[in-house]
Amino acid sequence: MFDVLPLLPADPILGLSQAFAKDSNSEKVDLGVGVYKNDLGQTPIMQAVTQAEKIHMAKETTKSYTPPAGIVGANEAAMNLIFGVELLNEIQSRVRTIQTPGGCGALRVAAELIQRAKKGATLWVSTPTWANHIPLLGNAGLSLKEYPYYDYKNHLIDFSAMKNSIQQIPAGDLVLLHACCHNPSGADLTREQWLELADIFEERKLIPFIDMAYQGFGDGLDEDAFGIRLMASRVPEVIVATSYSKNFGLYRDRAGSLSFVFADEKQAEAGLSQLLSVTRALYSMSPAHGAALIDIILHNEELAQLWSSELMSMRLRIANLRRDLVVKLNQLQDKQDFSFIANEKGMFSFLGLGVGQVHQLRNQYSIYMTDNSRISVSGLTANNIDYVSHAIVTVL
Repeated sequence: MFDVLPLLPADPILGLSQAFAKDSNSEKVDLGVGVYKNDLGQTPIMQAVTQAEKIHMAKETTKSYTPPAGIVGANEAAMNLIFGVELLNEIQSRVRTIQTPGGCGALRVAAELIQRAKKGATLWVSTPTWANHIPLLGNAGLSLKEYPYYDYKNHLIDFSAMKNSIQQIPAGDLVLLHACCHNPSGADLTREQWLELADIFEERKLIPFIDMAYQGFGDGLDEDAFGIRLMASRVPEVIVATSYSKNFGLYRDRAGSLSFVFADEKQAEAGLSQLLSVTRALYSMSPAHGAALIDIILHNEELAQLWSSELMSMRLRIANLRRDLVVKLNQLQDKQDFSFIANEKGMFSFLGLGVGQVHQLRNQYSIYMTDNSRISVSGLTANNIDYVSHAIVTVL
């Protein structure tokens, strides 16, 4: 029966990683993979995570399943991170949070529940958006449409076009928003723009579906959740998918959460029962290890402070790399102003190069990035940033 299945091309980013691994050039640079790396080019285990693992291993007495919604303490900590203590006290009766296998699991479970509530519901995504949003959400049966977001020519959000488009979306549709550190552009909404959007969502009766994969990598833990907290305080229904792969470095442990703000407590109870039915049919039980560490860290004042400090160091490193890259590129040439890179947030940025230039960087200099010239900024280091800068200038 399987002879009818055609061979599919490799995932663009995973394919890049495979090509990079085979490259024998000692000066090769991977700017494609979207994981945080330190100045040694390594994806480190955070000290807070290491200490939490020691605590966890010392007290763990069973490998039995967690409760259906996941580890209770981890879910409580997640809600505090997402909504903040003050807002959560106001809306807690309407909020339900479950643990998921990473942010991807959260997105897919949300899509499945939306499909149960309204078969073929329309979800609007930004142009561009994270490539995996499309299969994760569309394959669940949702109807995907796009709204304008990024102006490639001027390297900023085309907020006027975005706002005008969202103002035309029919009532009851869902709109996918990036809470912070927009993937793949790095161009984030300002607080003033979030306020304008909240007015539109409230007036048009739209449902915000917010993906927060990089909390703490933009401006700070509370600052990066501003849009979520604003929407949750203004509109009756909000969906939030959260990943802890980046801000806790728990990539392979698949730690994530999914939160729904429902219109009232009765709907919240019904919604939770449906969420648990969805997860039971998809993967039955969530992985426990990553969530257990989050529970320990965020309920231990010393570890929580250590984690917050480490996360801030990661954020500042990326911000400094952005500024250093801008300085070097602008000093080496005057054909293109790269100042926009320093104004963006999080892991990613579009360089504004053509496909031919991207391939030239790969073939001649072993510098790897996706064909649309999106780079993962944390792939830069003190040792390779000069090499990368000179190579980019050469292909301009």
